[in-house]
Amino acid sequence: MATLRELRDRIRSVNSTKKITKAQELIATSQITKAQQRVEAAKPYADELQQVMERLAAASSLDHPMLHERENGRVAAILVVTSDRGMAGGYNHNVLKKATELERMLEEAGYEVVRFVAGGKGVTHYKFRDQKIGGAWTGWSQKPSWEATHDVRRHLIDGFLAGSEGTVEWREGVNAAEGERVPGFDQVHVVYTEFVSMLSQEARVHQLLPIEPVLEEFNYEQDGMLSSSGEVGPDMEFEPDPDTLMDKLLPAYVSRTLYSMFLEASASESASRRTAMKNATDNATELANNLSREANQARQAQITQEITEIIGGAGALADSGESD
Repeated sequence: MATLRELRDRIRSVNSTKKITKAQELIATSQITKAQQRVEAAKPYADELQQVMERLAAASSLDHPMLHERENGRVAAILVVTSDRGMAGGYNHNVLKKATELERMLEEAGYEVVRFVAGGKGVTHYKFRDQKIGGAWTGWSQKPSWEATHDVRRHLIDGFLAGSEGTVEWREGVNAAEGERVPGFDQVHVVYTEFVSMLSQEARVHQLLPIEPVLEEFNYEQDGMLSSSGEVGPDMEFEPDPDTLMDKLLPAYVSRTLYSMFLEASASESASRRTAMKNATDNATELANNLSREANQARQAQITQEITEIIGGAGALADSGESD
C-alpha cells in the first residue's frame, strides 16, 4: 500500500497534468471556432466556382484528361493528411489506418503507389517503419492557408497532368534535389478527416483525380440546360469557348477542392484534440479524487494507529504504576 507521502506526491503530479490538459482543451476550443470561420469564409468562392463548372460542363465536350480514367494507368499517388502535433486522440491513427487499406486496395488493382504526406505525425509514422515517402509538407496542419498549401496542391495537379510516362518539376516538400524532375502519376487519392460535428470526425478517402465522380454533380442536359437542382437555366455564351475555359478552370477547381479538405482536416484536428484533452482532464479529476480519498483513509489509519499507541502506552504506564 502506498504511503501518505507517496499519495500526496501523486496528487500533486496529477493536478499539474490536469492544468496542462485543461489549457490544451481551451486552446483547441478556440481553434475550432477559427477553423470553422475559415471554412465559411472560403465557401462563397467554392460555391461560385461549382456553379461555373456546372455551366461549362453543360456546354463543353468534357474531353479533358482530368475527367477520365487513363487506360493502362500504373501509378497512383496518395496524399495522407495528418497533424503536426499529437494529443489528438485517434485522429492520426484513423487516417493512417484508412491510408493503409487504400494502399492495399490499389496494389491489388495493379497500381504502384506513391505516398505523399502532409503533417509531421504522418512523416514520423512512415519513417519509423522505414516506409518510403515521395514527398512531405509540414508546419501548417492547424492553420492551412492558400499560400502555405500551394506547393502540395500544384505538385499533385502537375504530377497527374504529366502522367506516369512524364515528369514534373521539383517542388518544395518533394524528396528530390531542387531543380530535379520527378515522375508523374495516373491517379490522385486523398485520405483526410472530415469534420462532421464537434463530437464526430470521420476518416475519408477521396479520389481527387481524375474527377469522374464529380461529373455526377454536373447534371445538365445539353438541350434543356437543366441545372443540378433540376431548374431550367438561361442559355449562356462563353468567351473564350467552353473547352478552353474548362481547360483553365479545372485545375483551379481541383486545387480548391483539395484546399477545402485541408480546412476540414484542420477543424477535425482541433475537435479531436479538444475531445481528447477534455477526456484527459476528466480522468485526471477522477484520479485525483480517488487518490485524495485513499490519502484520507491512509491519514485516518495513521491517526488511529497513533491514538492506539498512545492509549497502549498510557495503559502500560498505569499497569506499571500499580505494580509498584
